[in-house]
Amino acid sequence: QVHLVESGGGSVQAGGSLRLSCAQSGYTKRAYCMAWFRQAPGKEREGVASIWRDGGRTYYADSVKGRFAISRDNVQNILYLQMDNLKPEDTAMYYCAAVANVCGSLKDSEYGDWGQGTQVIVSS
Repeated sequence: QVHLVESGGGSVQAGGSLRLSCAQSGYTKRAYCMAWFRQAPGKEREGVASIWRDGGRTYYADSVKGRFAISRDNVQNILYLQMDNLKPEDTAMYYCAAVANVCGSLKDSEYGDWGQGTQVIVSS
């Protein structure tokens, strides 16, 4: 089991940028498959981006392709989400998640370990 703590959320105007971080602690002997999810008020949680253990493959939801970039530092055990050209519809609570052996998925049911979330608000 791993412990995940997100940071970096905040309030920005449309067109702005934010960089989210997710620090991993606990079991770190083997890198986990990881992802970012988000949930807006009144909506279901949706997958935003996922990344393989070595960072070699990444997957994105269509809504964020070309604007968001997921990356990881396996030495520092930190997951990142660079968000550029933010839109009001990106407003949500953002969560990082980890799973031992299902890389690439954007289905929240595949992930067993979750952070507490960080709030992103984008104003028009």
